[in-house]
Amino acid sequence: MALEQAPPEVQLAVDLIYLLECNEISPAIALAALEIVEHDLQGKLKKQAQQSEE
Repeated sequence: MALEQAPPEVQLAVDLIYLLECNEISPAIALAALEIVEHDLQGKLKKQAQQSEE
């Protein structure tokens, strides 16, 4: 399957991996940063869900 035909989340993951590797970000730092990003996005999803219930 070509990347262009892959689901959006796979395309984004490939882009993020490329960005991290090009900038020579260590895996430990990348994972720590991704935990922060995940926490932020989970909060945004929760806020969206609460707003849609109103």
